[in-house]
Amino acid sequence: MPVGIMIPARHQSAAASVMGRNTGTSFGSSSVLSLGQPSLLEAAQQIPRQYQHGGSQLMEMAPATTAESDMARDGDFESKSGGSENIEGASGDDDQDQNQRPRKKPYHRHTQLQIQEMEAFFKEYPHPDDKQRKELSRELGLEPLQIKFWFQNKRTQMKNQHERQENSGLRAENDKLRAENMRFKEALSHASCLNCGGPAALGEMSLDEHHLRIENARLREEIDRISGIAAKYVGKPIGTAAAAAASSYPLLSPTTSSRSPLDLGFFGGGGELIRGLAGQSEVEKPVVVELAVAAMEELIRMAQLNEHLWVPHDTMNAAAGGACGETLNEEEYARAFPRGLGPKQFALKTEASRETAVVIMNQMNLVEMLMDANQWSNVFTGIVSRALMLEVLSTGVAGNYNGALQVMSAEFQVPSPLVPTRESLFVRYCKQHPDGTWAVVDVSLDGLRPGPVLRCRRRPSGCLIQEMPNGYSKVTWVEHVEVDDRSVHDIYKPLVNSGLAFGAKRWVSTLDRQCERLASVMASNFPSADIGVITSAEGRKSMLKLAERMVVSFCGGVSASTTHQWTTLSGSGAEDVRVMTRKSVDDPGRPPGIVLNAATSFWLPVSPKRVFDFLRDETTRSEWDILSNGGVVQEMAHIANGQDQGNCVSLLRVNSTNSNQGNMLILQESCTDATGSYVVYAPVDVMAMNVVLNGGDPDYVAILPSGFAILPDGTSAAAQGMSAAGGSLLTVAFQILVDSVPTAKLSLGSVATVNSLIACTVERIKASVAGETIPH
Repeated sequence: MPVGIMIPARHQSAAASVMGRNTGTSFGSSSVLSLGQPSLLEAAQQIPRQYQHGGSQLMEMAPATTAESDMARDGDFESKSGGSENIEGASGDDDQDQNQRPRKKPYHRHTQLQIQEMEAFFKEYPHPDDKQRKELSRELGLEPLQIKFWFQNKRTQMKNQHERQENSGLRAENDKLRAENMRFKEALSHASCLNCGGPAALGEMSLDEHHLRIENARLREEIDRISGIAAKYVGKPIGTAAAAAASSYPLLSPTTSSRSPLDLGFFGGGGELIRGLAGQSEVEKPVVVELAVAAMEELIRMAQLNEHLWVPHDTMNAAAGGACGETLNEEEYARAFPRGLGPKQFALKTEASRETAVVIMNQMNLVEMLMDANQWSNVFTGIVSRALMLEVLSTGVAGNYNGALQVMSAEFQVPSPLVPTRESLFVRYCKQHPDGTWAVVDVSLDGLRPGPVLRCRRRPSGCLIQEMPNGYSKVTWVEHVEVDDRSVHDIYKPLVNSGLAFGAKRWVSTLDRQCERLASVMASNFPSADIGVITSAEGRKSMLKLAERMVVSFCGGVSASTTHQWTTLSGSGAEDVRVMTRKSVDDPGRPPGIVLNAATSFWLPVSPKRVFDFLRDETTRSEWDILSNGGVVQEMAHIANGQDQGNCVSLLRVNSTNSNQGNMLILQESCTDATGSYVVYAPVDVMAMNVVLNGGDPDYVAILPSGFAILPDGTSAAAQGMSAAGGSLLTVAFQILVDSVPTAKLSLGSVATVNSLIACTVERIKASVAGETIPH
């Protein structure tokens, strides 16, 4: 048995430090070392003396992690002024020699000033070098080793605190994802077959279902990737729950009998899963995703199917309004899409049409325009009076809009106060398909939130975009809605029923015209003999931008929108005149004060083309424009906006005998397509237009637009568009500044003046284009 030697208590702690690093052995109050380890004993006996002289090479060799972990557990960043703490409980000779041994040195607790100084230094230099530690030790009266340990412990504390906060956030996100997946799994587990009412079952796999399975696999890989990132920090993978929820998603195909979110009962009585969608950030996103995927499938099939599903307009009954393009065969649709959005609600009428055109814009620019709410509403300004992006559920992948998903709200209009606007809440989904075709689909979310009775529901609607040579694109548009149109005025009902008001032909015709307008901005070749053409690229761009804002303002102020309230005036001597007031404050593009907006709509027994040509021609302007005061109107400059000579932005000058009007300029844009025309104008300041023509910012030019919206009346003779024979529906609208003080009250005299102005303009137009006699 080896002979044992007792270690004095004051040396035990130091010996324990050495032994712990080499053997992993801990020491109690009375420990025995074997004589087979003299070097360790000698080292233990030398430690106190070396430590007191501040030159301990052995302690310098100690790993930082040991000191950090030990001191971090203490929590108060204390250090000893010399030696190690005596271990109590020694017995035997130690008790007898207790009075002869040196007294133990007490703990040295850092003062508040020392801690504050080291805290301040830590913010600047969390890793001080030897020179900095020695300088601190001199300033604070501490040993360099104490400084070193304090900084080591401080770094450990900060690291642990940061990791705790990061882990807490990741765990919360993990719990949120788990709860979301479980809710989704629970909701979709109740899917049942429409035919038998039993659990949904997958049938034979079709090509469409195969593509959907591939898409689901890609989405699962994305979930696994995100799960791996989360597991790295949280310490617990979330892929299992996500995969389980993903595997429960019903795959969609036209041949399977499983129910999709399109018929889960959300519409017309359901909607518990996304109740209160608008105004809430927490949306049942997986359900919306499945709804969008199913809508995309339906849109593609409706855009590509021909036999029996779509009926050409020339085979339709003329009494039904002679619908334009192709009209949906509802019976065939019910057979081809038995799931759909469920049964049509009571009092809603179906409007569905399809139209195809080749437009001068490349594929990606079209996709970008459709996925940007502001660009979309500006391009379709005559159809979209308001558009708002509520939430972006996905921005797409690979740096483009493939897979982008957006929740939007919009208001669709006809430029007349006699046709109520149609409000819709929908999800827009964009996807690039394997053949290179892009598709953008909208499907209604109305009915998923509590509110008034549903008046408009968008079934899967949108377009397919195929790339063509030389920067062109082929667009196939499908518009499919269910609406309550009982509030439409009688003279506009034939137009609405024909499909020219809200149908696919109007969307495609507007897009074609606007693409030509955008192409004109980049035009560089102009006929040298064409007098008055603006050739400056900067001037053209600024003038077109100002004209675009003018048309947007006109269209936004002439419809029966829910954002403003019209007041009907009686006894006007013409058709009903509707007026409303707006206050303009701090708007650089509109003069400050009270603006009176007046509008009226009426029928003319002449073709829309004849009315358009009359109103846009500067040589006949004096016949109806009271403000020109009989003066000669001359075109000073113009920009052609397309192949039709009626698509043009002009700058007009009024040569009047009235000195006050001698320098008045008029900015006018006229535009026409197969479904409607506009002539919009506004008086402009001469100096402001000089700035614009030189490429200046047009946003600071104050304008109040007035003008005309000309639509076919929708009868069987005029259902084919503007060039056909038949009657016209003309809307006349004026915006006039009646008081430059925004807080002033509107006077009855101002209303009477505007009423008289619009009534007189209507009478003059009727007399000039329809041959009616002006009453005296």
